[in-house]
This record gives sequence, structure tokens and C-alpha cells, in this order.
Amino acid sequence: MENKLNFRLALNDDLLDIIKMLSDDTLGSKREQFDEKISEKYKMAFENIIKDPNQELTVVEMNGQKVGTFQLTFIQYLTHQGGLRAQVEAVRTHSDFRGQGIGGQMFEYIKTHAIEKGCNMVQLTTDKQRPEALRFYESLGYVASHEGMKLKLV
Repeated sequence: MENKLNFRLALNDDLLDIIKMLSDDTLGSKREQFDEKISEKYKMAFENIIKDPNQELTVVEMNGQKVGTFQLTFIQYLTHQGGLRAQVEAVRTHSDFRGQGIGGQMFEYIKTHAIEKGCNMVQLTTDKQRPEALRFYESLGYVASHEGMKLKLV
């Protein structure tokens, strides 16, 4: 059995599985609402993402099973001489497949894809409550070069 990963853009039929992966950890379970009946908020967000040419919601499959997901947003800047950046969000590996190197392969794909799109940088944020994620990103060469700040509105 081959364990090659397949990367593809998400389809409507993937939405429930994506929400399940997003909610399947300590922090995600507090902010996501996984239910077999998908809420209108998730449906609307999904439609907005797939219509936006600067957004890519990706599903990662192995042997026909969904094993991961992530979202890329391509942001055009004036800084860095008009550079293009790839913002990585909502990275998850299905809990049944963690520890198998899938996350590293996903980030290799992200890096290659960003270069193909003409990006000069890949950036991400990670919650300070996820020290294992921070160590993982650092092991891939990501550097905590800025202090991120957020203002929660709702």
C-alpha cells in the first residue's frame, strides 16, 4: 500500500471532514462546533473561500482517506518591493494519522506551491498554548521574527 499524499482543493463534500479535523484538538474543540448538520456560518465561509482567487482551502489525502487540511491566503504587499506572501492557517493532521510525518510533507508542499505562485515569504501564526506546534514549525525553519497581536471583536 502506497502512502503518497495527494493535495487538492476542497470541495463541498469535504466541509464536514474539515470541520471535524479543525475541532479535534484541545483548542479547536473550544472554538469550533462540529455537528453532522453543518451550520450556515461554515457554509457561507466555505463559499467565500472557494470563490476568492487568493484563497486555497486544501485537503490532503492518503490512500483515499482525508488525513489533513490547511488554508493558504496569498497576500499582495507593497513592502518587500511589492512581494507576495502566503499566509498559512488552519493546519490540521487527522488525529488518527499524527506522528507519521504528514505535517512535514504538508509544509514541504506549501513551500513549493508558494514558490510556484511567486511568493517571497510564507508566514503563519500559532497559538502560544500550542508549544508543540511552535517547536514543529521551528524544526521546519520558521523563525519567530515578529510579535503577533490580535484584537478579538466577537
